[in-house]
Amino acid sequence: MSDGDLSKLNIASQVVAAGRPKKRPDGELNPPIALNSTYHAGGEIGYGRYGNETWSAIETAISLLENGKQSILFSSGLAAIAAVFEILPEGAVVTSPHDGYQGTMELLRQHHKSGRLQVNFLDFTDTNSVISSLSKTQMLYLESPTNPALEVIDLPKLISAAKNAGCGVVVDNTFATPINQQPLNLGADIVMHSVTKYLAGHSDVLLGSLSTNDAPLHRRLLERRKYGGAIPGPVEAWIALRGIRTFVLRMERAQSNAMELAKRLSKHPKVSRVRYPGLPTDPFHNMAKSFMKGFGAVISFEVDGSNEKIDQVCAASKLITYSTSLGGVESLWERRRRWSTESTSIPENLIRFSVGIENVDDLWADIEQALKKVN
Repeated sequence: MSDGDLSKLNIASQVVAAGRPKKRPDGELNPPIALNSTYHAGGEIGYGRYGNETWSAIETAISLLENGKQSILFSSGLAAIAAVFEILPEGAVVTSPHDGYQGTMELLRQHHKSGRLQVNFLDFTDTNSVISSLSKTQMLYLESPTNPALEVIDLPKLISAAKNAGCGVVVDNTFATPINQQPLNLGADIVMHSVTKYLAGHSDVLLGSLSTNDAPLHRRLLERRKYGGAIPGPVEAWIALRGIRTFVLRMERAQSNAMELAKRLSKHPKVSRVRYPGLPTDPFHNMAKSFMKGFGAVISFEVDGSNEKIDQVCAASKLITYSTSLGGVESLWERRRRWSTESTSIPENLIRFSVGIENVDDLWADIEQALKKVN
């Protein structure tokens, strides 16, 4: 099938079929791993830093998932984010959540401190306040749900207001994934993924991506990869494309587990708050339900106890891995404020829990025994 035909399919079919070589007798089912730094003259690639057949295969798949025309693969999610900020002119104003992903927030703080960019860090749950800042903003950087507070931002309203104000709009869609929302369909200019997480899904590669429907913008971002050098390895790209094949199945199972565990955690006597937009009691439930198709597979919850005790809870798990990251088949958790660069607006006692695809009752048994570490 052609890419145009694939775009008419359900996302569960797209992830299986996308990025395949053209069908021919004895042709390969999977794309090759193109291990080349050098190419014969006269073609479209030219040199190994400019392009690679294996990159192209996964870029096609990600474009289909995000309903975008073109995607660019980078060596990491943060490399992709950095490329976005690099295309802005000196002194440009960026408006960003104050408590998003710590890597992005730290990068923006560095740009702000150096004077390279002017950054407004705002509470994005106050939609009207953000809209009032748009007249002086060149780029609106959105993340929803936020990492790790799991605040759901009014993407349709903010994207529409930003475009009316002439602002560029970038959305980090790592947490929600294309299963639950497609920001390009809402009018965003760029969608970013840490491909490391749900798309690749096995905690074995570092990759990032940018997707857009704007051809001139695509060329500018491609130039940043070309001359910035943040290129992905072809082996990593091939592994991630293989991971995408099972993305829908993994995400459906992980989301189902997350919903059930969020319900159980909300009733646990040692848990003071559960942050998960799938819960009807969550303050962002109605917002999420209004435009998202699902609620994701990350739960953040707050435990009554000292920092030391909560760290002991995370270390006491046997099935759940005490580690930083998310989106893999295995469940991971950690106290986020153990990192010095985490936003101070995040509670000290907050555990970010990336729910995997294990048996939900086994996960719950592990949580219960670990929480016994809190006296």
